[in-house]
Amino acid sequence: MARVGAAPSRPEKHAAALDAALGQLHAEGRYRTFIDIERDRGHFPHATWRKQNGDSAPITVWCGNDYLGMGQHPAVLAAMHAALDATGAGSGGTRNISGTTVHHKALEAELADLHGKEAALVFTSAYVANDATLSTLPKLLPGLIIYSDELNHASMIEGIRRNGGAKRIFRHNDMDHLRALIAADDPAAPKLIAFESIYSMDGDFGPIAAICDIADEFGALTYIDEVHAVGMYGPRGAGVAERDGLMDRIDIINGTLAKAYGVMGGYIAASARMCDAIRSYAPGFIFTTSLPPAIAAGAAASVAHLKRDPELRTMHQAAARILKTRLKGLGLPILDHGSHIVPVIVGDPVHTKTLSDMLLDRHGIYVQPINFPTVPRGTERLRFTPSPLHGRAEMDKLVRALDGLWSQCALNRTALCA
Repeated sequence: MARVGAAPSRPEKHAAALDAALGQLHAEGRYRTFIDIERDRGHFPHATWRKQNGDSAPITVWCGNDYLGMGQHPAVLAAMHAALDATGAGSGGTRNISGTTVHHKALEAELADLHGKEAALVFTSAYVANDATLSTLPKLLPGLIIYSDELNHASMIEGIRRNGGAKRIFRHNDMDHLRALIAADDPAAPKLIAFESIYSMDGDFGPIAAICDIADEFGALTYIDEVHAVGMYGPRGAGVAERDGLMDRIDIINGTLAKAYGVMGGYIAASARMCDAIRSYAPGFIFTTSLPPAIAAGAAASVAHLKRDPELRTMHQAAARILKTRLKGLGLPILDHGSHIVPVIVGDPVHTKTLSDMLLDRHGIYVQPINFPTVPRGTERLRFTPSPLHGRAEMDKLVRALDGLWSQCALNRTALCA
């Protein structure tokens, strides 16, 4: 029995702090809830929502990152089944111990070929690839200064923050600011510019050519995150840099296997020397169990298939254009920078969550609210990711639902970006 007047136990003290932190999210309308989704192979983007009361309901997923539906492609599934039957479930260890298999090597060869680089290095996720690489580079290049776009992904920010080296943050896509920052630093210091090809929240493109020009002028390395572009842009799906004929000017390319390729994992593609150095020094690579061989095999099959299938990319871009055109026709405040990402700005976290809940409960449409800190306060949004598998019926249903809810909630209908 606790003594009267005794100090609260450690768990009780921690519980109060945790309750306060969670309570703040609830008060601001930013508390995120998950639903139980059972994806239905062969019927993407349709899925089943398993409710907490035991009931279930059909839904259409409109916020998935399996952009091309490769998570159900027969070539991918066949490769995974074959590898699973041949090798079992896990890899057996880190890459340095026993976790490098023929499937990992084949995947890295596919990725190096995709990007026209000497080598590639596979990680458990693109987040880990960014974090591990950017946090390790200052150890390899003493005195390195990293110039980072202010809207870079959290994984890039974290890797740069942890590396202990010098960093400069330039205003988003502002080449004058980037140039001024580099020009003010020691010309002899090694430099690297880190940026993205497509920024996932607004769907805008990074000025790759202009950044490469500045890098050439000042002798800087270039590091691009193509996570939201690999598989979907370029003749073989290598990303925006391939589309624009600029891959040879990029020193390190980061990509994911979990979005357009429909599986899991991340990677960098670069020179053989760079990949070898990161492999040998990055704790995020050295001390992590490698991807299961079946995952690696499925990813390799997906990369190989999309090198040869531009039709899926064409269909994907068409779906995005159609959805944006129809939402603009309703006067909804969408951002349109020409990419496949369709953000609809709501501007308030509570309203955004309410719209998300109403779309799910009333219409069987699943799209998660996007709030601070992922986006700035006042720009809360619903972010739609149309795919080649979202047909006319699915799009009609979404457009009608948004039109009705926008009127019911008396929300702004002024388009933000034509």
